[in-house]
Amino acid sequence: MATSLKLDNFVPYRLSYTSNLVSDVVAHSYDKLFGLKIPEWRMIAIVAESEGVTQQTISQRSRMDKVTVSRAAIALVSRDLVERVPNPADKRSHLLVLTDAGRALYADVAPRALALERSLFDSFDREELDRFVATLRRIDAAALALEAVNPHLPDTQQS
Repeated sequence: MATSLKLDNFVPYRLSYTSNLVSDVVAHSYDKLFGLKIPEWRMIAIVAESEGVTQQTISQRSRMDKVTVSRAAIALVSRDLVERVPNPADKRSHLLVLTDAGRALYADVAPRALALERSLFDSFDREELDRFVATLRRIDAAALALEAVNPHLPDTQQS
């Protein structure tokens, strides 16, 4: 008898389902409060952590596909939250940096993001959360290793 797959018990599905559920809750909050979509917020957070970053680096760090990153960049530039500046390391590309308005928005969103995280994980103790994050990082490493040896896997995932 063939083994049957129970989707609700399939760990990759559970990870995706939970990730989408949490992202939906976060997305609703960010859209309502700040008019930001999840890719836009992720981009702002990544840009805020650097002195300037390329869209390619954002795509790699966030696992968002290039089209999603490009659309988020266009939206944020049009809202004057991010600006494109020359990349001194590569004259063919540019860096994204936060504008003053982008830094102000980040300063407003970041504490609320941390508060939302606390409310989501309030019922977990610190040790449990630390183990959970460590487990997620091990899953990341295993998936990256699998991706490295399997050329049929996509370079980036949809977010």
